Amino acid sequence: MSMANVLIIEDDEDIREGVRILLESEDYAITEAENGMKGLEALREDTDLVILDVMMPGISGLKTCEEIRKKSFVPVLFLTAKAQESDKLIGLMAGGDDYLAKPFSYSELLGRVKALVRRYQVYRGKSDDADQTGRHICMAGVDISEDFNEVIIGGKQIELSDIEYNILLLLMRYPRKIFSAQNIYESVWNEPYFYNCNSTVMVHIRKLRVKIEEDPQNPKYITTIWGKGYRFEDYRE
Repeated sequence: MSMANVLIIEDDEDIREGVRILLESEDYAITEAENGMKGLEALREDTDLVILDVMMPGISGLKTCEEIRKKSFVPVLFLTAKAQESDKLIGLMAGGDDYLAKPFSYSELLGRVKALVRRYQVYRGKSDDADQTGRHICMAGVDISEDFNEVIIGGKQIELSDIEYNILLLLMRYPRKIFSAQNIYESVWNEPYFYNCNSTVMVHIRKLRVKIEEDPQNPKYITTIWGKGYRFEDYRE
């Protein structure tokens, strides 16, 4: 895997320094910004991860994430003093990929960073794990690459985040198989499932439907099997 570029946007200098020292010891290339405005200016095309504080003076972390999403699908890991489930959902709806409440352990932070960077580098074909043989799954009018994030529907390329892509790929690999929220979370996030993770999966399914469905309220690709989970419908027109 090539060296990853991580942008830290955090107004607390001590936290920023601690995260920088930790990640540099793991051979990550670090760029720092003390507020949202400077963070947006520092964001580059080759940035592999943004670590973003939610509560900052000036532009908040949520607003900064919304601005990032206008030009990039780079994964965003929120750091916040708030740990309520509603706060987590707000962060995910703003475009965040993961959420870590302060105070956090460095081992937990490092685990989240490695998982997000690995998925994103595979997504962009930068990782040694990315097989470039050009394998595709084509069904129900959806064409998805199995090797990197490329999804085409009706001749149009659909821009997905790495998590959205991995959810869709999982469902399309096993069409008509019902995946519970736990199945999806443990397969895509590669972390143990807890009950509150169900909301995280629901938010990403909702965002995925908005991008791939003609009518997200009445999905034809990703359907909900109430009380059981989700499945990809391999219908025949």
